[in-house]
Amino acid sequence: MFSSLLLVLGVAVLSMALRSFNHVVPQKLGALGIFATSFLVGYFLSGGNVYVGAFCASSWLLLPWLEILTRIRKLRLPIEKNLRHKSPPSPDVFPDLHEITDEVEGEGFEHVEDAGWDWDDYQQFFRLFYKGEDRSQAAICLIDQHDMAFYYLSVSSRAKDGTIWTTWNYPFSYSLKLVPQLKINRLRTDQTYLQLYQSHRDFLKNNGIDVSQLEELSHDQIQLEIQKDLRAQIAHNLAKGVLTQAGEGLIRYSWRGLFFIWVQFLRDLVRLS
Repeated sequence: MFSSLLLVLGVAVLSMALRSFNHVVPQKLGALGIFATSFLVGYFLSGGNVYVGAFCASSWLLLPWLEILTRIRKLRLPIEKNLRHKSPPSPDVFPDLHEITDEVEGEGFEHVEDAGWDWDDYQQFFRLFYKGEDRSQAAICLIDQHDMAFYYLSVSSRAKDGTIWTTWNYPFSYSLKLVPQLKINRLRTDQTYLQLYQSHRDFLKNNGIDVSQLEELSHDQIQLEIQKDLRAQIAHNLAKGVLTQAGEGLIRYSWRGLFFIWVQFLRDLVRLS
């Protein structure tokens, strides 16, 4: 029994150590190790029953349904997300905002507006920037929902053909289908803004996009374009069946949408980067 406990602990510690690496291969092995640890716990506690071990390992795949059925299934959101001017969150809520703002402005971006929207226990805050030289916009976005808050950074360039080239470090698999015209270059959350910006410039270059192919925006247009993007995303997900109407002016996730979110949860569970 003692040797079995040491084996479980050894696999668990090794798995967590592998997950701490910033490389795809050890992170993948670490994710598999978590499943192996769960299998071993069930296997040894049941006296060597393989089926119990397999059930314990697979329980990680079913765990997201607790959140999906108890909260997300009941979620109702407005179909029209109207951005408005919004005061920045307090330093207690977002202590890094000032430092990140300095980093963005240090790359030549001009602070344009603070905007956002609120709905029940869901709040979203954008600090928007623009760099006319590159015809690129940047954003610091804080999402505060239910009992969790996180932020991400993005740089976007809008091509004249309607394509939106975006580099971001959004920390999770996205909970809606992205519109076809949005091309994403995703980075890890530990990247600095300078690394994000440089990666975006490389992203454009590698796809043969130069400044002459990009739309030049006025400061007033930036918030309007973001709001237009939000409308397009909602319309796209309604058309794909991920979202459905839930009364006048409201939307909710359909059953297809709930399964889509489950798949996104699983991607996060075994994320490779």
